[in-house]
Amino acid sequence: MIVAADDPSFSGEADEGSRSGSARAAGGRAGGGRNARRRSREFALQGLYQWLVAQADLGVILAGLVEAPGYRKCDQAHLEGILGGVVRGREALEAMLTPHVDRPLAQVSPIERAILLIGAHELRAYPEIPYRVVINEAIDLAKAYGGTDGFKFVNGVLDRVAADCGVAQGRR
Repeated sequence: MIVAADDPSFSGEADEGSRSGSARAAGGRAGGGRNARRRSREFALQGLYQWLVAQADLGVILAGLVEAPGYRKCDQAHLEGILGGVVRGREALEAMLTPHVDRPLAQVSPIERAILLIGAHELRAYPEIPYRVVINEAIDLAKAYGGTDGFKFVNGVLDRVAADCGVAQGRR
């Protein structure tokens, strides 16, 4: 079943109070408002979850996402860039993450693993996005969809990945 990224049960909008300045930093409104790029990350999370758990074909996943309500409001190019980049670069992304994770990646929940893959891919492939925005967006996804303290785990791992890659020095 595909849940739309603008469905409150998927988007975490019921938890608007947990949104911080990161929504503003990403160009969205404070208080849980989402912009097109944030929606693309939510759809990417949904697609990567299906890819990791069900090992579904990326084309089938994308076809399902295209039919989901709210798809037209997302940054479709960014969504396709994330999905394709993560799928094609999975081994390299996992190699970036592994030194900073306290257990095998296969033991990390699929939601948090997908969020980490999205964050690592954005840190590597989108130098125009400030690394703090990438990390804050990943934290927001983890708060909305991950386990209780999953956002702390995501924050710690991506912060170390950013430092390891040197992106923290060259990007705001």
